[in-house]
Amino acid sequence: MKKLLRTALFLSLVFSGTAVAQSDENKRKFTALDVFNLEYATDPQPSADGSEIVYVRRSNDIMTDRTRSNIWSVKADGSENRPLLSGRDNYSSPRWSPDGSKIAYTSAAEGSNQIYLRWHDSGQTALLSNLTLSPSGLTWSPDGKWLAFTSRVPVKNPTLARPPAKPKGASWAEPMHVIDAVRYQRDGSGILSPGYTQIFIIPSDGGTPRQLTSGNFNHGGPLSWSPDSSEILFSSNMNEEWELETSEADIFAISIADGSLRQITDDPGSERLPIYSPDGSKIAFTKQSNEPVMFKMTYLAVMDADGSDESILTPDLDRPAGSIKWASDSDSIYFQYDDRAVRKVANVDLSGNIEVVAEGLSGTSLGRPYLSGGYNVSDSGLVAFTYGTASRPANIAIMDGGDMKQLTHLNEDFLNHKDLGEVHEIIYNSSIDGQEIQGWYMTPPNFDPTKKYPLILEIHGGPSLAYGPGFSAEFQRFAAEGYIVFFDNHRGSASYGEEFSMLLHNKYSSEYDFADHNSGVDAMIELGFVDENNLFITGGSAGGIAAAYAIGLTDRFNAAGVIKPIVNWLSKTLYADSSIGQLYNQFPGYPWDHVDHFWKRSPMSLVGNVKTPTLLMTGEEDRRTPIPEIEQYYQALKLLRVDTIMVRVPGSPHGIAGRPSRLNAKVDNIMAWFERYKKD
Repeated sequence: MKKLLRTALFLSLVFSGTAVAQSDENKRKFTALDVFNLEYATDPQPSADGSEIVYVRRSNDIMTDRTRSNIWSVKADGSENRPLLSGRDNYSSPRWSPDGSKIAYTSAAEGSNQIYLRWHDSGQTALLSNLTLSPSGLTWSPDGKWLAFTSRVPVKNPTLARPPAKPKGASWAEPMHVIDAVRYQRDGSGILSPGYTQIFIIPSDGGTPRQLTSGNFNHGGPLSWSPDSSEILFSSNMNEEWELETSEADIFAISIADGSLRQITDDPGSERLPIYSPDGSKIAFTKQSNEPVMFKMTYLAVMDADGSDESILTPDLDRPAGSIKWASDSDSIYFQYDDRAVRKVANVDLSGNIEVVAEGLSGTSLGRPYLSGGYNVSDSGLVAFTYGTASRPANIAIMDGGDMKQLTHLNEDFLNHKDLGEVHEIIYNSSIDGQEIQGWYMTPPNFDPTKKYPLILEIHGGPSLAYGPGFSAEFQRFAAEGYIVFFDNHRGSASYGEEFSMLLHNKYSSEYDFADHNSGVDAMIELGFVDENNLFITGGSAGGIAAAYAIGLTDRFNAAGVIKPIVNWLSKTLYADSSIGQLYNQFPGYPWDHVDHFWKRSPMSLVGNVKTPTLLMTGEEDRRTPIPEIEQYYQALKLLRVDTIMVRVPGSPHGIAGRPSRLNAKVDNIMAWFERYKKD
């Protein structure tokens, strides 16, 4: 009897200890609810003297299932990280006044998005505007007297037939909508009411906004004031057929005194992001050709203020330049570029000498590890930027005397207590032509290289975008359930130069990008810890196209998650909001003239080969990759008796993971589908 009691006591202690260990392990696991705890910094705005950085702190609200934006401030020494405008309302776009005494910002705290001012010494705030339409691109004039912004201004709807007068008190159906615009829809907005983006100014001490621009054109930001506050630079395409031209834009200046317009550039292609030098003598801008190709190099250029003496400052930098800002002495320009999946800030002088001043910008794309992040420069030369890692979303960092200094630590309170997947680089060659491909893989927490793990191949969208070794809530969710996540930057991806980006021109999707992914899976298996009997594939948008194309070429994957794909280019290019740009740059011509080419690029052309169980998912309001794309693929797979399921995301545009619960639902459904087909 005593022996039985001792045995029972021993087993009780063993199982009790196991339960405690499992409980502790579960607490350290990254779960769906942890997505609601994530925060990240964005839009850093250093004061002129570089002593303080104002930024937007974004967090997920579990009760409203929304991402909230508040405005915070931190000193350059890392002290006094504190809220300036915080609460359940959203506050964004903080902009220092030229004298540093006030901060302009936007908020919908009183119902609609408006412009506000905050006095930095007292914390007093004032409503500045009473706009009927939302402002964007908020920019102070150098003399501090004005704020410029852009806003969409509606115009009268087109009409065709005149309806008869209805009897008093009668209830008739809603009138028909007549559309005559080429660009009549936008993902996330649906069918657009007619209107154009115009430039406005408003006195910084309050008053009535004044519209500067007019006409049936979009006048784009960012806006740049001349040093004497007399005019504003912007970019626009004012050609008669602008709706059909996706690669044309010129630089204009408009007088705030009388609204007179001055065109500064008129080259073929696009000149964008114009910005005056602080001394007013020059204008920096980006320049791109109008060649009808998948990838166009973007150069940093400079010219005299009257448009003469143009020169390219980055002719030999085989990377697109963007986000340009003048140094306060007008002798050099800061800009941003991506290099082999790393976002960098560089400075170039007017002779074209380039020096990298910061790198590691990342962490503002929480779901998947797309290249992201931004920066700003103070008059004193302090560079403030969003810094992220594979294990942390973006914080605020600065470059201090050549050394990086991280000022905030927004997620340490809970991520420090979580076991996260680790990201590792892998370099391999594609089997189709030997092209070098850079990729990464995330191993599960407590990874043991002597064991075998199931693998998920996750393909990025674009296709001319890029993943990097940044934080990814979706990948962490997969890793927490014991999957290795493999992701690569296949040919055509950004940040590897023009030649690499052009390798997919007129070839998406194809056996070439498939070989890049498939060779990566082979390289992962060769590492020795991937279970080759448990391989899965997924991807969203262009990644969904690639996943659907892949399962038409191979049956090596146990199951597929094809998320918001295009399966039929013949139909998509004539009814999606991105159709014009794709037709003119991604294909050799119109679909009716090149039926064979469009069909060959379509996953539907290979659907008869598919044996892989397939989950399909798209937002019901998606206008980028509309839901009829998966409906036709679903019907085809059902007719072929391939196990398939369709997940429709109610009310969602292309960004189906735009709300925290939807990010989790996306991952949960993919994992549940994969679990069905996981082999012991």
